[in-house]
Amino acid sequence: MANTIRMKIGGIEYSVTSDDDEAYIRSLGSELERRIDAIQKRSPFLSTTMTAIVAALDALDECKKSEAENEKLRLEIKKLLEETACAKLDADILRRKVEQLTGLGDNNSNGDLPF
Repeated sequence: MANTIRMKIGGIEYSVTSDDDEAYIRSLGSELERRIDAIQKRSPFLSTTMTAIVAALDALDECKKSEAENEKLRLEIKKLLEETACAKLDADILRRKVEQLTGLGDNNSNGDLPF
């Protein structure tokens, strides 16, 4: 069910309709308000529209960098999982070899190799 949330951002009141939780939408509005305030303090000569554009560009920049970092981490995890699978296979092979060698010792009580 869609929620309509009224909030003030950059001195202007907005009605936002969303299926997301109201607290989440309000947290987005608060973050945007914080960004706009910071930009206006740094550059008080910018219009409201220009300030909003700079805030949007900052947010998109963070988003794109986060997406790139997430992809990098996904690839690293995939690589580590592949290395783990190879290590498990190697461990299984070595375990079988140890079992074979141990089995030779049990079947041959004098310790001579059966050649």
